[in-house]
Amino acid sequence: MRSQILIVDDEPVARQSLSDILKLEGHSVTAAPTGQVAVEYVRTHTVDLAVVDLRMPGMDGLEVAKVINQVSPETQIILLTAYGSTETAIQGLRLRIHDYVLKPASPQEIVASVRKGLARRGERLRAQMERSEGRESLDSVQAIQLKDGTLVDLARRQIHQKNKSAHLTPAEGRLLRVLMENPGKVFSHRELVLLVQGYDTTHREAPEVLRPLISRLRHKLESFPGLSERIASIRGTGYVYEGEK
Repeated sequence: MRSQILIVDDEPVARQSLSDILKLEGHSVTAAPTGQVAVEYVRTHTVDLAVVDLRMPGMDGLEVAKVINQVSPETQIILLTAYGSTETAIQGLRLRIHDYVLKPASPQEIVASVRKGLARRGERLRAQMERSEGRESLDSVQAIQLKDGTLVDLARRQIHQKNKSAHLTPAEGRLLRVLMENPGKVFSHRELVLLVQGYDTTHREAPEVLRPLISRLRHKLESFPGLSERIASIRGTGYVYEGEK
């Protein structure tokens, strides 16, 4: 199936040029001359990726990106502009824009950015599917008992050992569940944010998003060393649960 790409640019020559480039790559391309036309299109059509010009009359590129994120969060966005600035780049990061490309961009740059964006979308959708498919099997596991007597009730998000107990928040419970149900598997920071928090981040942002949650979980597990010691940090990569042998 061909990828559905939306070009949003008020300049006719730029719209046509981008459309031709991406059609030659085998994509299905729709062009919109204004931000308003673009957001109305996204509300009623599937769009895998949008290439959006920053400076446009009426709705500018950042406003378009904000609406697309709300209406179709799976759509990847490339912001295209001749006016680069640190402030705009920061705003783009906050909106989780896939890429920020300065004009004039070569066809090779556009094609490469689009390929990366579509690949990123595919990874995200696969992770969401795996998460959804795994819910039934995860929910079927009521409790796991470790050799030292620690009982981890994944359904109720509770941990017990003799006269000690701890109750986890929903996010802490999801994090522990993902790790314990996949012993020996190293999860990247980005994968864990997606699986636990439900949204995608960049590789740079993910550790910062995950760190407070990991810290809170470790604090609650301090009373259960047989469990806490099995959650290992893989430097520069992520985390793994080392199962009992």
